[in-house]
Amino acid sequence: MKISVRHETTYTYSKPVWLQPHILRMQPRFDGTVRLTSQELQIEPEPTRLSQYLDAEGNSVAHAWFTGNTDRLTVISAFKVEMLRNNPFDYLLTPAAQELPVRYSDGIEAVLAGYLARQYEDNAVVEFARDIVAEADSRTLDFLMALNRHIHDHCPRIIREQGSPHPPEVTLQLRTGSCRDVAVLFIEACRAVGLAARFVSGYQKGDPDRQARRYMHAWAEVYLPGGGWRGYDPTHGIAVADQHVAVAATRQSRDATPIEGTFQGSDVTSKMEAHVKIS
Repeated sequence: MKISVRHETTYTYSKPVWLQPHILRMQPRFDGTVRLTSQELQIEPEPTRLSQYLDAEGNSVAHAWFTGNTDRLTVISAFKVEMLRNNPFDYLLTPAAQELPVRYSDGIEAVLAGYLARQYEDNAVVEFARDIVAEADSRTLDFLMALNRHIHDHCPRIIREQGSPHPPEVTLQLRTGSCRDVAVLFIEACRAVGLAARFVSGYQKGDPDRQARRYMHAWAEVYLPGGGWRGYDPTHGIAVADQHVAVAATRQSRDATPIEGTFQGSDVTSKMEAHVKIS
């Protein structure tokens, strides 16, 4: 599967401002299932310095520094990739992972500690997860598929262009949610039964809901011994294969923000516009 992405974001300011350093998470994540064929990152005004590196969670980020005042910041990320994994189940679980609770080895559990720790202490999510465990007879992969399907069937997608993800118990109550809302619900349900899970932001090639306007997408990944990190998309009720391009995978959703930074200025208002094209 070949996917081309162009993501343009523009911030306009009511008065010239001094831009503080910005972190950009808009470049595709590299692993053995992704082949990058072209990549371009344009920033206006041009940064004084631009540093590329891997962050603490292994994501490819760009760190930009600026000098001088400006009333506009534009970031354009354009890339083409070839997605090589067409089967999301091309692995064998280790015996210790086939039933819940999964038994991670001591060394792996230490590495995964942040992805196992729950961020929201709410009994409703625990009860919700336990009901799915019972439905799946405690089988790990059956639990993940049932959880994915249940959230998709009972929490229809809405578009929320701004704001942090809702707490999972709110999504359960509302029975609807944006992609980031249902991803957080999926992650917290996994953590409630001892599965390491993390938040993923990126792009999805196909759009089963046929939205006229395209956006960044969010889904979840679960660490499965024998399979590594494997993606699940509760917005569409599918396991992730070659139609999703990840740019950041993080313990908590706020660390996957595509553009992170501040500015200095008094009595300044700002406006953001973003346009995403995927083909």
